[in-house]
Amino acid sequence: MEKEITITVYGADQICASCVNAPGSKDTYEWLQAAIARKYGNPNIQYSYVDIFSPPEDEKIQDLAQRVADDEFFYPLVLVDDEIAGEGNPRLKTIYSKLEEKGLQPKM
Repeated sequence: MEKEITITVYGADQICASCVNAPGSKDTYEWLQAAIARKYGNPNIQYSYVDIFSPPEDEKIQDLAQRVADDEFFYPLVLVDDEIAGEGNPRLKTIYSKLEEKGLQPKM
C-alpha cells in the first residue's frame, strides 16, 4: 500500500457523559494504534489526536471539534481519512472495514 491513511481521534480528558464504562479518548487512541499494528503491521498510517476543547489552529479541525463539543457526536470520534468510522465506543470491526476499503490488507 502506497497511499498514506490518516486516523484522527477527537476526544477529551473527561469521559463522554453517554459513554459511562467506556475507555477514555486517549486510551482509545492508543488502543487503536496497537490493534491496527497487530492486524496490519506498520503500514503507512498517520495517527493524530485532537482535544475537542483545545483543537489546533485549523478551521476544518476546529469546526468538527466544536460539533463534538456541542454533542452532535459522541466522543471519542474516530475518522479514517475524513470519514467517520466510529464514535462513543468505536468498534474495531468497523474501523478495520474502513481501512480495508482504503486498500489496507491484513498481514499474513
